[in-house]
Amino acid sequence: MVAYLVRRLAYGFLTVLGVLLLLFVLFFTVTEPEDIARKALGERVPPEAIAQWIVNHGYDKPAVLNTEHAVTDVKRYSDTLLFEHYRRMLTFDFGRSDADDAPISGRLLAGIGPSLGLTVPLFTLGLLVGLALALFVAFFRETYIDRSVLVLCMLAMSVAALLYIIGGQYLVGLLLKWFPISGYDPDPSVVARFLALPVLIGVLTGFGGDVRFYRTIFLEETGRDYVRTARAKGAGDMRVMVRHVLRNALIPVLTNIVMAIPFLFTGVLLLESFFGIPGLGAVTVEAIQGNDFSTLRTMVYIGALLFITGQILTDVSYTLADPRIRLK
Repeated sequence: MVAYLVRRLAYGFLTVLGVLLLLFVLFFTVTEPEDIARKALGERVPPEAIAQWIVNHGYDKPAVLNTEHAVTDVKRYSDTLLFEHYRRMLTFDFGRSDADDAPISGRLLAGIGPSLGLTVPLFTLGLLVGLALALFVAFFRETYIDRSVLVLCMLAMSVAALLYIIGGQYLVGLLLKWFPISGYDPDPSVVARFLALPVLIGVLTGFGGDVRFYRTIFLEETGRDYVRTARAKGAGDMRVMVRHVLRNALIPVLTNIVMAIPFLFTGVLLLESFFGIPGLGAVTVEAIQGNDFSTLRTMVYIGALLFITGQILTDVSYTLADPRIRLK
């Protein structure tokens, strides 16, 4: 298992290097430093200000090869945008924002708390609702209850997430006045009121797909030989569903769960933007709207890094769920 993890970590590191190379091509070879400076400062800024901005942000270096240094000089390769890009990302020294020169690391640290405050209850509640409802409809399979829930799931999946947000803000926030329409206060005594509505809307948005996915898994397991054996021994249907079907269906369920956990740290773009939650999702949206290439590059890199980490954690979780699986 140790050899497998070392090999997977090595493959993951090579993948990270490839992602960084792709980011470099997208942000440094397709877009010129002058264009980044104009988008940050404005189109009517004098050329002197643009040139100074490029120097201050380190965009004045050659892209891949610095021909000003000799062939034997290490600065020929290290004093470049490519080397600086890899050095900053691999050491998590993300530098400063192109929009307002604020430290990107500080912005990430400030946004991780609100993002986790939203995504953790959203993920937990959505998982519990999805699994419980999927077990329920699988128990009443091929009945009017099963068909009614499937129709409800299809309707839920057919509605755009934006409509859930606008409708929830209007109905629950404006008409019923149960929760604030938007805003965020980190005070523990009131923070739940600001997060309740986006969490509820997030659960409603995703429950249709989750229930159909988990239901398919559970129905496939109910046809296995061990289920018929358990029923032949006198086990009740509910006991079979909970103690046998759910347990043996953990592999695909864990795949869905573990792959979603790393992205809890990147926030939910739509919910954070519409509800005014200053999380990492809002940071990403602001970077896109403000042409903040350095912050956007950092967020894409963090998302890719978390995805690769999720892949490795998924493989490890298989051995915990099923003792028959061995990592080799």
